[in-house]
Amino acid sequence: MSTHASDPLAALGSLPGVADAVDSVRKAVDRVYGHRVMRRRSNEISSEAALRGARGSAALSGADWALEEVRRRSDFSADPEARTVGAALRLGSEAGQLLSIWRQSPLRVLARLHLVAAGDPGESVGRPRLDGETVEEPLVTAPVPTPAEVAGRLDGLAELIVAGGEAPALVTAAVVHGELLALRPFTSYNGLIARAAERIALVGSGLDPKAICPAEVGHAEQGRAAYLAAFEGYLSGTPEGVGGWIAHCGRSVELGVRESTAVCEALQRGAA
Repeated sequence: MSTHASDPLAALGSLPGVADAVDSVRKAVDRVYGHRVMRRRSNEISSEAALRGARGSAALSGADWALEEVRRRSDFSADPEARTVGAALRLGSEAGQLLSIWRQSPLRVLARLHLVAAGDPGESVGRPRLDGETVEEPLVTAPVPTPAEVAGRLDGLAELIVAGGEAPALVTAAVVHGELLALRPFTSYNGLIARAAERIALVGSGLDPKAICPAEVGHAEQGRAAYLAAFEGYLSGTPEGVGGWIAHCGRSVELGVRESTAVCEALQRGAA
């Protein structure tokens, strides 16, 4: 992600398809927030969105469990898939506790997310990887940037987040997601962390203050192939590629809205 505009994130709003995606997401979010169930049961919707978002994020990382299996499990230590689902659930629970720190110190939040995902204070946990440390991220096979490049780009991303600016929430969240997936700054769980950070950016921006629009659901619903194809566009750095990635993230938010709308309807019928 690179541009020479004074407000780089805001400049991305003029990329192909981005304005339409931003408008479509805003309308979809407004509709679900206007649902009558939201007025009295928003906490239930938020909890269900976190669960379904965690399931979707874990599915993209190779642990594609049924929702009811995720719901009923209590032990997530048995095997790599279970640990992935457990990490996704912990990240979903933790994300809401980090909003106040995100705009002041996003790098602290990212370090905390890795610690939460890993679940143990190992030597490489809670900090960006060092020279010689390997990355476990089976979904993304693109070349891994060096630790020096990671440090520079993380600092740049943090500066953009702290500075704020005029960029739409969708644009900021998509760039946060794309950069973290491109950098894979930690030795493990980078995909889960990138998607959790996207959620934090969407919530913290005020677009989705009650965290009821789980983009992770939409990313999973569109499938790993579409996710990776859109991400390749982001990696290309071309206007069409970056715009396509932002639009893909927008569609994921809309699908997350659709999921939460269905939950609202079920609650209204007394079926959930």
